[in-house]
Amino acid sequence: MPPMGRRGDPTARAKDFKGTIKKIINYLGNYKIGVVAVMLCAVLSAVFNIVSPKILGKATTALSEGIMGKITGSGEIDFSYIGKILIIVICLYGVSFLFSMIQSFTMTGITQKLCYKLRKELTEKMNRMPMKYFESRTNGEVLSRITNDVDMFGNGFNQSVTQLITSVTTMIGVVIMMLSISPLMTLITLLILPISLSFISVVMKKSQKYFKQQQEYLGYINGQVEENYSGHLVVKAFGKEKDVIDEFHHTNDTLFESAWKSQFLSGLMMPVMQFVGNLGYAGVVISGAFLAIKGTIQIGDIQAFITYVRNFTQPMQQLAQVTNMMQSMVAAVERVFEFLEEQEEDQITEHAVSVKEVKGIVDFQHVAFGYNPEQIIIKDFNAHVKQGQQIAIVGPTGAGKTTMVKLLMRFYDVNQGEIKLDGYNLKDYNRNELRHAFGMVLQETWLFKGTIMENLRYGRLDATDEEVIAAAKSAHADHFIRTLPNGYDFELNEDATNVSIGQRQLLTIARAILADSPVLILDEATSSVDTRTEQRIQKAMDNLMKGRTSFVIAHRLSTIRNADLILVMKDGDIIEQGNHDALMQQKGFYADLYNAQFA
Repeated sequence: MPPMGRRGDPTARAKDFKGTIKKIINYLGNYKIGVVAVMLCAVLSAVFNIVSPKILGKATTALSEGIMGKITGSGEIDFSYIGKILIIVICLYGVSFLFSMIQSFTMTGITQKLCYKLRKELTEKMNRMPMKYFESRTNGEVLSRITNDVDMFGNGFNQSVTQLITSVTTMIGVVIMMLSISPLMTLITLLILPISLSFISVVMKKSQKYFKQQQEYLGYINGQVEENYSGHLVVKAFGKEKDVIDEFHHTNDTLFESAWKSQFLSGLMMPVMQFVGNLGYAGVVISGAFLAIKGTIQIGDIQAFITYVRNFTQPMQQLAQVTNMMQSMVAAVERVFEFLEEQEEDQITEHAVSVKEVKGIVDFQHVAFGYNPEQIIIKDFNAHVKQGQQIAIVGPTGAGKTTMVKLLMRFYDVNQGEIKLDGYNLKDYNRNELRHAFGMVLQETWLFKGTIMENLRYGRLDATDEEVIAAAKSAHADHFIRTLPNGYDFELNEDATNVSIGQRQLLTIARAILADSPVLILDEATSSVDTRTEQRIQKAMDNLMKGRTSFVIAHRLSTIRNADLILVMKDGDIIEQGNHDALMQQKGFYADLYNAQFA
């Protein structure tokens, strides 16, 4: 796996907490009206909920006075008055519940639309990202942005926004209602507020960096699991189970440590807030009893005030929970925004050249390239390829053969010089349209979960079944396909491991044949098939490549003897070029390579 340092410092705190919140607000876009409606419903729900205890206190006062009057014989309990109050309170709570349901329904819809939008933009962003980004990161780390981080944002946003509005509204409304009952008791209750806020502030500062680290290492551990699962045969073959487990334990321990610390610190909020709230209860009871004895307030007011104290401390506890959620949410969505703000490839070129009539004339003019600008591996590459020629690129490992293909497809852009197609610089074409001009078969096969017919048709989506079958026959894949259960409707699994490596290679070749592109790139296309099948495929390839410009990378030099031009590469430069016979007569580097294979 790549070293951790290449992905940034995992122990760093959120780079810009306030800035990320602003980005979320700006990202809401067309949903801002909906969010305002959610806020209004949340406020109204809280208001109706706040008013109810004071009205209910009147019923308590009426009941207590009626009981005392009955005891002293000076009056009776007015059940009619008490009943009216109870009906009013029930209606108020009902309206509060209705507004709460509306805001919950609306907020859930907005959140899911935002998550849908984020996933859509992340997926589209992936298609615009340069190859070097993915080659420097694990698949699990990238996928974690789309899955874990978006889900974390969705859950946090859905709960924290409404909870924050409701809690703040409730606290303000409760303070107003408490002041209307007793300023002294309100002052005692409010003394707990600075204590709570100070504690929340300290916990937020200490726990934020652990929430950030938790999200970082969640991506790392996903990458390790995905990497080791897909390569488990290699791990077992080399007996590296212990090393893999040790590496996993190291990352898992760090994830455990950061998750434990973040959850522990945020979990401290609830018990401390409850303790502070209980202190407020004690102060209210003592002061309320004193004021009731003096006749300053009534019994119903004490009952209502105690309810308000509970309604005051509860939102404070909820704010602590919201703080926890928002820290996780911001840490997660910050990673999402970081990905969305990564540098992209230029997809569109102004006044782009059309690829509809591409002939396949390719020129490499003084091409220089290095994956790292300080380490140039292709120094001065020059070649002219005529239309319909079959060009073989040979050379030792690391000579730059596959790199030339990546440059031709514009997976990377050259550092110096230029590559031309039909006389136009590759940069004069729209990147995506340019790649439509190339048919490609790589050494590493890629097939997706689906039927063989669907995988082959990926080369040209509008192809008929007859055209797909004809392409399979040309690649000598038709015979083995018909031996499988359901034939062309045979379902390949996720990694296509339910067919052999050689059969997978045949399917990718058939897919390239079906694409019928004017330029072909074959990178070790027959490396995974047996010699007999290779000979049959080679004949089909020879027919396929007639009239098309073809670039063939091969280590088996016997497969490229009929090439029109062989480019011999070494250390990033072409040191020899010509057809097979001419190069053998030179008795140079190519001749040594060829003789070494057939010695």
